[in-house]
Order: sequence, then C-alpha cells, then structure tokens
Amino acid sequence: MPASIIDGKMIAAKVHEETAEEVAVLARDYNVQPGLAVVLVGDDPASRVYVNMKVKKCKELRIYSEKHALDKTATMEEVLELVKKLNNDSRINGILVQSPPPPQIDEDEVVAAINPAKDVDCFHASNVGKMLIGKNDGFVPCTPYGIMMLLERSGVDPSGKHAVIIGRSNIVGKPMMALLVQKAKGANATVTCVHSRTKNLPEITRQADILIAAIGQPEFVTADMVKDGAVVIDVGINRVEDPNGRSNYQLVGDVKYDEVFDKASMITPVPGGVGPMTIAMLLHNTIKACKQQNGIV
Repeated sequence: MPASIIDGKMIAAKVHEETAEEVAVLARDYNVQPGLAVVLVGDDPASRVYVNMKVKKCKELRIYSEKHALDKTATMEEVLELVKKLNNDSRINGILVQSPPPPQIDEDEVVAAINPAKDVDCFHASNVGKMLIGKNDGFVPCTPYGIMMLLERSGVDPSGKHAVIIGRSNIVGKPMMALLVQKAKGANATVTCVHSRTKNLPEITRQADILIAAIGQPEFVTADMVKDGAVVIDVGINRVEDPNGRSNYQLVGDVKYDEVFDKASMITPVPGGVGPMTIAMLLHNTIKACKQQNGIV
C-alpha cells in the first residue's frame, strides 16, 4: 500500500499561523514586537536565498527583522563586533549567523559569542546541553524540532518505537537522537544512529519503525533498506542533474522517493517536507526568546 505523504508545507503554514497569533497577542497585551537578526557573511548563493526567505517570512508575520550582510572578506573582529552589538540590542530577541561562513571565520567562536538567550538556532553549548538533559528553558535546533513537530502533527508517537537516524551531524543527527530518546511526551523512542563507519548499515535501517535520513547523499536510502510500514523522514536536499533535461538540475532527498514510497506507511517529500519546518521553528523559537527576555509567561 503506497505511503501517506507528510505535507511539511501544510504543517509549517499552520505553525506560522500560530506564530502570527502570538505576535498579535504580544503587541496587543504587552506592546512588544519580537525581533530577529540574520547575519550573512560572504556571497554564497544558497545562503543568500535562505536569508532572504527568513527575512520575508518575518515581514509576513510582523516580526521585526534585520539582515546584516558582510563582505566575504570580513574579519573575525568585524563579525564578533556585530554579534556583540546585536547581543546588546533590546529590539533583537534572536540572532542567527547563516552557515557556512567563509574560511577565515571561526564558526564555533562566533556561535560561542552569541548570548545563549538569543541563540534561536540552538548551536550554543549552553542550549545544546539543556536540550540533552531535557530542560525546557533553552532552545531546540530548528530542523530536528521541525521533524518532531511533523511526527506529532501526523499522529506518529515515537514512544516504544525503534528510530534509526542516518547521519551524526551536530545540526541534525546528534540533536535528533537527544530529542527522540527523552523521557517526555512525543519521544521515548529507542534510538540507533548509523553513519559512514557503521557495519551492516542496511540491516540496521530495516529494523526502523521511524527512519530519518540526514546523510547528505542523493537517494542513498533505497527500498531494500526500509522495513514495510516504516515512517520515513527525508532531511536531505541535494541538487542533481535533471535526467529529463527540463532544467539544469532537480532537487532530490537522501531517500529514493519513488522506490521507498511503496514500502513506507508515511514519507516526507523533497522539496516540501522537512525544509519548510526549519524556518517555521526558527520563528517559533524567536517568539519564545522574546517572551523569556520580557518576562512573559
């Protein structure tokens, strides 16, 4: 039986509606407007697109936003000075430095310089630590948070299920493990992480009730790696040559969608699955940061 499609666009749109309602309440009852600053260093085309999408969505939801575009030759001192300025700006509740920066910029040092209370991307060690031990006063990384929301709103309860994550990045794989294993509603899964050094990887992925592919390799997951009836979440977004010649490229995920579609019970498409949720959860985190910084429960 073909899989049901988990519509990330639709779920993200609902989250944005809820965010807009919270923005309206903050303005009406507290005379407060949430603010997000996005910092872009260099001229990476994909990063520029992502930054513009974030700024556009802020405008739609009436979130105050600032875009700071620094030249690709910017120094560490310039970036750190900008971060310090944003840390001290009361209009700014959340700070995001778009990744990846140019090679002369130490991304870890920049992240460490961000006030943890404004680290809405959840890369600061303070927030990562809070997430790991299950404290709720920090922030959750946007893509894993979006995946948890997709599961919840699609009626998938991970409790007692075997979740297998392909990939161990700091952005998706590791935080995804931490969230799914928590002793909390919407979690309580048994979690296995596989990666490039894992032996018998397909044997392990075939055990997954929930399979999350975040390895960054086009169409890596094939039908023979998936258990019948598994829920498949595809985090990958890869540009490959368009075999039909209609354009210069096409976007595919880390899952061979057409093959796996007939084996999975539920699956996310690419595009339109996990991607839209990342921005939705970033702005959700920004609202949380605004409330915390203004003492609003």
